Amino acid sequence: MNRGKALVLLTMVAAAAVLGGIVLTTYAAENGEENNHSFPEWLRARMMAGTCRMLREGPRGWGPRGFVEVSEEFEENAISIAESDEDVQALLDDGYSNTGVRPIIKSIVEAEGNVETKATSAILVLEKDETSHASVWVDMEEAKVTKIVILARTVIEKD
Repeated sequence: MNRGKALVLLTMVAAAAVLGGIVLTTYAAENGEENNHSFPEWLRARMMAGTCRMLREGPRGWGPRGFVEVSEEFEENAISIAESDEDVQALLDDGYSNTGVRPIIKSIVEAEGNVETKATSAILVLEKDETSHASVWVDMEEAKVTKIVILARTVIEKD
């Protein structure tokens, strides 16, 4: 195996580990479980913004949405719910724009062993000037925004 292939494989394993940690942390948080060893909120939001960017742009061969296709109706519903929130509206008025909707998929195994999979919530990703990102958690079942995380980066260049 040449160095290039080894580097690609190592990168994919690292990305899978990070994504797995994010998914498990998000799942635990949504189900009321506490984890005293979880990432700080700012770091988790930063990792989510980077993950969303990777999912939006996607590695070669995956397509823009990764392995899950999201219907236009789901996206429109999530955007509509988010835009009805006054804090999200303030972000949009401030110059943020929607760059994507990411479903959070929940699978439930029933007593008979049947598995029901449903996108119970979504994350609306907003971006402003490549320096500010906002993640808006939308509860699709209750049609409301549950959390907004804003990340801003300031760069001061000096000559």
